[in-house]
Amino acid sequence: MARRFSGMQPSGEPHLGNYVGAIARWAQDQSPDHVYCVVDLHAITVPQDPAALRAQTLELAAWLYAAGLDPDVVTLFVQSAVHEHAELGWILQCVATMGELNRMTQFKDKSAGRGSVLVGLYTYPVLQAADILLYQTEEVPVGEDQRQHVELTRDVAQRFNSRFGETFVLPKATLPPVGARIMDLQQPDRKMSKSTSTPAGVILLGDDEATTRRKIMRAVTDSGSEVRPGPDKPAVTNLLDVFAAVTGRSPVDIAADYDGRGYGDLKRDLAEAVNAHLRPTRTRYAEIAADPGALREQLRKGAGRAQSVAAETLDRARRNVGLAG
Repeated sequence: MARRFSGMQPSGEPHLGNYVGAIARWAQDQSPDHVYCVVDLHAITVPQDPAALRAQTLELAAWLYAAGLDPDVVTLFVQSAVHEHAELGWILQCVATMGELNRMTQFKDKSAGRGSVLVGLYTYPVLQAADILLYQTEEVPVGEDQRQHVELTRDVAQRFNSRFGETFVLPKATLPPVGARIMDLQQPDRKMSKSTSTPAGVILLGDDEATTRRKIMRAVTDSGSEVRPGPDKPAVTNLLDVFAAVTGRSPVDIAADYDGRGYGDLKRDLAEAVNAHLRPTRTRYAEIAADPGALREQLRKGAGRAQSVAAETLDRARRNVGLAG
């Protein structure tokens, strides 16, 4: 299978959108060639509470294992435990250009309205390029909003290879299937997010079943009472998309079950479906989180596996660029 790399920031508790769009897909399609990373270095591009960041890093790793990622198959580790990421990031900063970084739309969005912005928020796409290139990655599963960063990675890798000799594989972005995007339950025009959603609009993986049910029952709906997907019904479409994501059925087929029935029936059934889908992962998470020592040891082993690959790539990049140390 193709070498694949993907990472997730430990900036807040993961939610249903993360689970459906990334975590569950990682767990369903595992290979020894797949590398997954808790990207804590990216998290500090905005101010963080140190104790909270450490805790959230371990919590995210526990959720990844709980969802089914098998440490005997894939490589899972914490980014900062493999120093090659930061070192290659600096080398690539000396290859990337300001013109390229100025075009990154995520920086523009995240820095809008701020009087002072950390330099790391501007340069983090280059560190992301290092993350990908260290593992000679062929495929990077991303959302549409991250495609631009993979394109930057390809451009930087191609420039490096042209100047200093063949060093990196040129990766390609792979997008999730249509329908994998889960929207805020209170603001269905906005993606469910750890940073921008309202608390009532986000189903956290760590929510208990009563809280999950309450959030779904209080989700906004559209005018009228017909249960069907469509551009004129963004709220109901989102509920149907969530239902489809946790059951494997199509939104149209699900909507047919509610012909002549109201939004209340849809929400009640959806709440039960979401809780049933997440129940095994939530149970397994509680077991893993109860033994933080074993969790850290598993991550340490993952970092060792990652470093064995990353060190070889970094040594080649250092040699090719002319570093003598």
